[in-house]
Amino acid sequence: MDHTNHVRLAASELTPTILEGATVYGADDHKVGKVDHVHGSGTDSKAVIDVGGFLGIGAKPVAVPVSDLDFMRDEDGDVHAVTTWTKEQLKAMPEHHY
Repeated sequence: MDHTNHVRLAASELTPTILEGATVYGADDHKVGKVDHVHGSGTDSKAVIDVGGFLGIGAKPVAVPVSDLDFMRDEDGDVHAVTTWTKEQLKAMPEHHY
């Protein structure tokens, strides 16, 4: 996916309402998961990403700092994130328990 025309979100937009449901793309630009929910707001918050699984079944939730994700909007206004983490690295993280 070419992200050059996508607009990065401002810090004030890093809220659960905007970020939840965003697709997360890894270092190789492949989909690594989806933001399930967010703890807090702004750059100090944590995003819980469902990694792996199929259609949400069998996915492993992991928590990462929102600052490790580059959130942006595409031409259609859809929010997504890019990270340097790979799917394998995220799967190796401890499971987030609610």
